[in-house]
Amino acid sequence: MTGAEFEFGLWLSALPLLLVAAMLTWLLSLPLRNVGLVEPLWSLMVFAAGVVYALDSDPRAPRMSLVLWLCALWAARLAWHLARRNAGQPESRRLADMRARHEPHFGLKSLYLVFWRRVLMAWVVSLPLLGAFTSIAPLGRLDYCGMLLWLVGFVFEAGADWQLRRFNASAGTADAVLNRGFWRYTRHPNYFGECCIWWGFFLFALAAGAWWALPAPLLVTGLLLRTAGLPPFGRNRDSRRPQYADYVLKTNAFLPGKPRE
Repeated sequence: MTGAEFEFGLWLSALPLLLVAAMLTWLLSLPLRNVGLVEPLWSLMVFAAGVVYALDSDPRAPRMSLVLWLCALWAARLAWHLARRNAGQPESRRLADMRARHEPHFGLKSLYLVFWRRVLMAWVVSLPLLGAFTSIAPLGRLDYCGMLLWLVGFVFEAGADWQLRRFNASAGTADAVLNRGFWRYTRHPNYFGECCIWWGFFLFALAAGAWWALPAPLLVTGLLLRTAGLPPFGRNRDSRRPQYADYVLKTNAFLPGKPRE
């Protein structure tokens, strides 16, 4: 496996499209006073960047169709899930707290605090897509490992989201805690699944020689574990649902494992 050249110009060419998409969504968020519109947009921006790379890459690249279809499936499902979850709802607690901290004129500030930040994230996270398209080397073991890891991640993420949606619709009390299915083995199966998906995409890029795509899965993992994942999620749920404290003691925080007695 030889190293694949990093095509900075091609990577940069996706940025204007992402900025335009973010700008239009930001303008729509102003009258609605809801910056939560950025959440379903994020995965679609990653896929849009992948399309830009594919249009200007060698059509003989054997990973192009496979990786692009996998990315489309991930992006469409996640965007639909988030849009459905947020429809008719106010801003999440995290975004509402951000709005309160940055008033007055949060509407204007949200362009760079929320929307441009998501553009930067999507741009960096799209690196494995760019990397996977840079080589015409045939598929090998790393590609099959990437495909398997992506599949595990997608099943965890989609399955956990589906179970949580059903649980929230049928839970008898506000204190109930979901501790079945994927949620029996990890407190954050959807986050674990998202990490697996992007490490899977990285393996496709690595198989093409694009080791320089490593910042993408590292960024996703870091954001899920620190910024958007474990600490704030755990604190909020623990404070609102007393049964969650027992669930925390018995269940792994991130990596799936056998529940503790």
